Amino acid sequence: MARHPLIQSFDMSGNEPQLEKQILIIDDDVSIRHMLGRVLLGEGYTVVAAANGEAGLKIAEKGGIDLILLDLKMPGMSGQETLKVLSAQRPGLPVIIISAFSRQQFAGMAGVSALLQKPLDFPTLLDTIKRILAQPVAPG
Repeated sequence: MARHPLIQSFDMSGNEPQLEKQILIIDDDVSIRHMLGRVLLGEGYTVVAAANGEAGLKIAEKGGIDLILLDLKMPGMSGQETLKVLSAQRPGLPVIIISAFSRQQFAGMAGVSALLQKPLDFPTLLDTIKRILAQPVAPG
């Protein structure tokens, strides 16, 4: 399956790719997309990014995505709306919600693998990603 082009064209870490795992970042904040992209590239992941839910869905429906980092509060299609479509389009695709909202507001949301609160703690984010990607892939 063809991979999407990288959002960043550099990897200064020298780390080996994480078994070609591709992560999609969907967040309207360009600084968050770039910061997450750099951190994930530094860990050896392939990274693509979308500035809104609609663009993220187009990327996800093409396939090749192993995990999604999804912001909830975005203009246009919200993260919640994006999640509903993703859950129908690609059931079993891991989604980590990244949000400034409290965890209690979104506990039990269908299709969510994990919920991390902004500001993000990068060691926790990376541990969460590794844990989720190590799990067997759900059919779908």
